[in-house]
Amino acid sequence: MSAYFRDLQATDASASTLRSYGMDILRWLRFCWATGVDWDRASRCEARDFSRWLRLSGNRPRPHWRRPEQAPTGDGLGEAYASSVRAHSETVLRRFYEFHREHGTGPVINPFPLAYARKARRAHAHHNPMDSFEPERVGRYRPTVPQRVPRSLSDEEFNQIFAELPSHRDRALVAFYVSTGARAAELLSVTQGGVDPGRGVIAVTRKGTRAVQELPASSDAFVWLRLSQIGMGDDVPMGRSQPLWWTLRRPRRPLTYAAVHRMFERVNTRAGTHSTLHALRHTAGCRMIEDRSLPITDVQWVLGHASLKTTQLYLTPRQEQVIQRVLAHHEEQTRRTAQQLAGDADPVAPEYRAETLDVLFAGNR
Repeated sequence: MSAYFRDLQATDASASTLRSYGMDILRWLRFCWATGVDWDRASRCEARDFSRWLRLSGNRPRPHWRRPEQAPTGDGLGEAYASSVRAHSETVLRRFYEFHREHGTGPVINPFPLAYARKARRAHAHHNPMDSFEPERVGRYRPTVPQRVPRSLSDEEFNQIFAELPSHRDRALVAFYVSTGARAAELLSVTQGGVDPGRGVIAVTRKGTRAVQELPASSDAFVWLRLSQIGMGDDVPMGRSQPLWWTLRRPRRPLTYAAVHRMFERVNTRAGTHSTLHALRHTAGCRMIEDRSLPITDVQWVLGHASLKTTQLYLTPRQEQVIQRVLAHHEEQTRRTAQQLAGDADPVAPEYRAETLDVLFAGNR
């Protein structure tokens, strides 16, 4: 196992990637232990059953480590894993066994093979150079992942959440999230030297490239940040290389993603909403894309998307806006039908002026 992770680390994979891959492999090893099959003796039958288990009842409920007495009730069967989780697991395990097959430390045949129809032929055999490259080599047990539309918050829902934030630090965090569009971990990587209120920017470390990039933020976010710093006083060490975000409880420690995620969950509970921390990034993207004076390439640069196709997902209209426009359309159709039945309908189309038609047809309309 360690040989695979050393090779993965040598490819400049981040710590979060190593952790994500390790969780997928650990889930597979636990399945092998439960079935009594060694991981290096696993066949495609075990891989098939593992894929079926993930789809049917893989995610079993477990008690929280802080509240072990509140054990979940039921028949012990959990909900099925999401299609994105199962697709990621299949890709990780296929690459894991491919690595051990090349080094002769695993099965001769990969338990997670490619699909039947796409295994024999060469990838992109008759590719049109005018089209973009699409993934063709798909795993046999890989599920179909639907294209997800970015889920943003409405103004009413955002106001409810912002009103329930308990501290200036949390208000500054949410204000920066919704104005910069930075990812949760990216905003937590900001140092005290990376804040420039005069220019209205903060410097974050990007997730993929790990490059430092300045992002513009709203003036309200800097105001909340200053109020938070005044409230903490001298408890926080000062320095350009020191972290910007710290815990509220003493002793002060750098703020982590798990703490911010838990804070947002508590705020959701009090506000009666069901949004996620990542939805703030989608909200920022939707707000910027709705501004016609802001080019889509600028939105791509701010959000840090490698491809413009990812940014184009934010062009999808919001669900609540579509519902409001369609309901208004139905009300207008009902009003016109009622006027026609009452005989009060205007015979002139709304696109034309009645006095212009009188001059054109000499009053014989």
